[in-house]
Amino acid sequence: MLYQPQFCQMQNQMLIRAYAEIMGSNLAPNLRGYVIFQEVLNGIEVFVEVAGLPHYEPAEGDKDPIGPHGFHIHENGSCEIGDPNDPFQAAGGHWNPDHQPHGNHAGDFPVLFSNNSYARMSFFTDRFTIQDIIGKSILIHQNPDDYRTQPAGDSGKRIGCGVIQIFPY
Repeated sequence: MLYQPQFCQMQNQMLIRAYAEIMGSNLAPNLRGYVIFQEVLNGIEVFVEVAGLPHYEPAEGDKDPIGPHGFHIHENGSCEIGDPNDPFQAAGGHWNPDHQPHGNHAGDFPVLFSNNSYARMSFFTDRFTIQDIIGKSILIHQNPDDYRTQPAGDSGKRIGCGVIQIFPY
């Protein structure tokens, strides 16, 4: 893991962090990386760094593009590959505790752009707490999320998965 934890305090309380180590399926066997969730003032900062993403391929005819890659929290904390042609189905659907339409799920994240197979991104959310997401999974999809197709954004196959865990200090 590339990230080194530090003891921090905010308003006299220890910050809570969670992480997920991302591993690729047979559809992206070299995919590796991590996601860090850190409490900050008024919400959570999410940081992701991954390597081994498939290179971008534009849509052609009725074939969807490969990338940018959908990126979401899913309901179940399982990264069992299961069917190698349709991996990580045990992770369940998108995590949607507020029963919102797709595009407004608490677990809907910005897409990941592959830059020569590498992506790095950080963003802020106030849609959940660290405690809410422990035991869920984070997934990377083969295709971009359209943020409107119900219930899951037509992001295609699941190519990477990690279970969200409390960060060990």
